[in-house]
Amino acid sequence: MRRYGLTGYPLTHSWSQSFFNEKFKDEGYTDCRYELFPKCDLSGFREWISAQPDLLGLNVTIPHKISIINFLDETDKVALEIGAVNTIKIKWISDKPILKGFNTDAYGFRNSLPQPSGHHHALILGTGGASKAVAKVFDDIGIDFKFVSRKPQSVRCISYKELDSKEMNWATMVINTTPLGMYPQVNTFPSIPYEKITPAHLMFDLVYNPEETFFLKKGKERGAKTLNGLSMLKLQAEEAFRIFFSDQDF
Repeated sequence: MRRYGLTGYPLTHSWSQSFFNEKFKDEGYTDCRYELFPKCDLSGFREWISAQPDLLGLNVTIPHKISIINFLDETDKVALEIGAVNTIKIKWISDKPILKGFNTDAYGFRNSLPQPSGHHHALILGTGGASKAVAKVFDDIGIDFKFVSRKPQSVRCISYKELDSKEMNWATMVINTTPLGMYPQVNTFPSIPYEKITPAHLMFDLVYNPEETFFLKKGKERGAKTLNGLSMLKLQAEEAFRIFFSDQDF
């Protein structure tokens, strides 16, 4: 049996297990299965991998997309540029696991954006691994952006308290990369001035469970266009599947 899976914490919201197991079935991979490996931290991660000789690939979710890089043998160029990994391919050589990291979030985000987007400035809510993939896409396609964080730590980052009319008028695209609103904490949402959202805004929530978060509901009430993270999720998962079964990525 060839095993794949998802690690991170929590995983109660995850759609990945059903997606990959159905994908294996549809593609005729009868000797493959996909499991959930909830981990609050990465202590003992390499030792755990070494004890799983049939494990050939992992997807990585919050809160480990950045710190997981420290446990890898190789990291794909794009993932290095982003500074976050959400897919790991495992190759076994003489019973020793060799781990290579990739980032498929950027691929998923870029291909789920409306084309052309019609937007030139954006606010990225959050500074975790997913936010770095979004920033990479914006840099590539020429959209100016600012990160928004509770504790700004760079010139390109502002605090939620700084989101005034000027900032909200400047950025007509607002991307939520935080887990706020994600099942089971469905009543939470980013603290932004929703009263300053207009029909000219696009609100994109990377959360996909529930399909409509409070962040999106509040944007829709103000006439904004809204997108959830389901399309991005499916696209990044398809790319992860390709990497898992490709002979050209190691």
